[in-house]
Order: sequence, then structure tokens, then C-alpha cells
Amino acid sequence: MARVVIVGAGIVGAACAFYGARAGLEVTVLERGAVAAGTTGAGEGNLLLSDKEAGPELQLALRSSLLWNELGDELGGAGFELERKGGVVVASSPEGLTALRRFAAVQRALGVDSEPLDQSQLHEAEPHLSRALAGGAFYPGDLQVQPMLAAATLLAAARRHGALVRTGVEVTGAVLADGRLTGVRTSAGTAPADYVVNASGTWGGQVSAALGAEVPILPRRGFILVTEPLPRIVRHKVYSADYVANVASDSEGLELSPVVEGTRSGTVLIGASRERVGFDRTISIPVVRQLAAQAIALFPVLARINLMRVYAGFRPYCPDHLPVIGADPRLPGLLHACGHEGAGIGLAPATGELIAHLITGQPTSVDPKPFAPERLIGQLT
Repeated sequence: MARVVIVGAGIVGAACAFYGARAGLEVTVLERGAVAAGTTGAGEGNLLLSDKEAGPELQLALRSSLLWNELGDELGGAGFELERKGGVVVASSPEGLTALRRFAAVQRALGVDSEPLDQSQLHEAEPHLSRALAGGAFYPGDLQVQPMLAAATLLAAARRHGALVRTGVEVTGAVLADGRLTGVRTSAGTAPADYVVNASGTWGGQVSAALGAEVPILPRRGFILVTEPLPRIVRHKVYSADYVANVASDSEGLELSPVVEGTRSGTVLIGASRERVGFDRTISIPVVRQLAAQAIALFPVLARINLMRVYAGFRPYCPDHLPVIGADPRLPGLLHACGHEGAGIGLAPATGELIAHLITGQPTSVDPKPFAPERLIGQLT
């Protein structure tokens, strides 16, 4: 039985642990903080197909969507607040609506279910939306989970398959033998391994550098606004079509696009901002005001609602906006599973399954080549 050390107990590390342990691997998860204490704990829990352009990430998302539904049935989706509520993408102008419908048509040809919405249908779906919108599209396959509960659920299931989870243990370096990674040095001693999986999210670049095979993972800060609990006035995840362009942007400056969704607890979550400011967690009041204004433009009813809190998180992204998943050719025994940007929660199951298949030599459900680490070698900044 191969020994696998997974570095990171966020949602991706938890998924790697679950699928690895279920495949018969001897799994140990090492986390320097608490479970889901990093990017996962600052996420909204979106499991989206609607924002994925044609390409390898969409294929990974389609596989993950199937797996999330299976996990909901197998592990009890109510326990991690899995909601099959769907997403609504809106366009503010006729030109934007035309572009959105072209985008949705390409997705449908690749297996993504979507339905066009005219103004009347849009307001049937979301009665509190602004009447100034031109129309939109409904994506029934978009899901939502409570990300910390989802990570904890996957880790609990991994433990039932024999996995060990150790928190408060920081990985500080590599243990090598004949040029191969045979374990990791940690703040609590050494941990032997046949394979090490770097699932450290936004800190994946730092962990990979400590192990001697750095990959370029950069943080993009984002804020989430949380309202006081309300009756369910937002039925779906609702966002502007501009959100897709912002996800794919390489800009280091501030980018904003309205994203609004309700939760089972009654709060409304409001995003989304993206900016490259390193690991600065400072709350920017001007950005908060802009996010609030954009949300009110979509849902005027929110103008009368109080904010309860604001929090910041970091999206870990690679220069080409694809996650890095697979074996590192520079250091045998090392695999990466990080750099998912804002899609890590949605893409976690397919990532974990892919890592398990690569280690065990099983056929993969998704082509791993577009995510392979070798594409990033030489792109360090």
C-alpha cells in the first residue's frame, strides 16, 4: 500500500484524502492550521458550470459536478448544505445578452445545461431583480455547499477509510533519497511517504518551493459581504455576465463584478472583487462600498438591508488560469493539486479523483495533460 502525505486540509486536500483513501492508499493529511482555515474557509461554496469557458477546466468542472451530486447522495448533502438551486447569469444590455447567449450555446454543445431567460422569465426566476436588465440565462447544474462543512465531511469520510489527519503541523522541507521525494520534514518531525501531494491552495507556491520544486501560485484578494438574515429573497446564485471576463483577466488592478446569492441560514452573500495585493488582508472600505452598490443595482431591495460582516480571502491562481494537477517531473514522488483560483471548491472532487488515479495508475476520467506541472516550469515570477 503506497503511503501518501497530503499537505493542506482545505477542500482540495480533503478531496485528495477521500478519493486516495477510498482507493486503498495509506493517507496522512498535514495541515499547519485548522481544517479549512485558509482559502476554503473564506469561500462562498460555489460549484459552478455557468462561468466556465470551453476548454479543459470546463471538462474538469463537468466531472466534478457529477461527483458532487454523488457525494451528496453518499455522504449526506444536507450535512454540508449542498443546494441544487441553479445559477442565473444576467445581462444589462441587449448586446451583453447576445454575447451571453452565444457563450451559453457553446457550453450547451459541450454538455452544460442552460436555458435562455427573457425579461419576463428572468423576473419569474428572481422577482426582486432590477427591471432594467435585458435578460439572462438559467443554469440548473450550478450548486452550492458550505465549504468548511464540505471539507470536514470529506475528511471524516477519509478517516473512515483509514486516513490520518494531523493539524498544527507545518511542512518545512523535503526528505530525499537518490533524487526522489521520500517524505517531508515538519514542525513535528519527519513524515515518510512514497508520494507527497501539494494541496496547499494559495500557499502552494511556498510549499512547493520548500520542497524544492516551486510552481507559480499567486494570490488574488477578494471580499465577501454578508447581510443580516433575511427571508429568501435571492433564490439562485445571481451574477453579471462580466464575472466570466474578470475570472480570466490577468490584470493586477481591482476588478469588480456583482455576484449575489442567498444561503440556507438566510444571509445574502455579496461579491466579487479581485486584486493582486499579495497576502494583504486589509479590508478596503471603498471596495466594500462598490460591491454593495453593484449588488443594490441588481437587487434594489438590498438597499434597505444591513450588512452583518465583511471578510477577505485569497484565490490561488496560476499564470494561465488553469490549476496545476499532477506529478512534478523535477522531483519524483511530488504531485501538485493547487492553483484553482476561485473554483477550487467546485473542482475539488475531480481533482482528488484525478490525483488518486494518477498515483494508483488507474485510467483517468479527465485528460490530465492540460493541468500538468511541466507547462509552468520557467514561468516563476
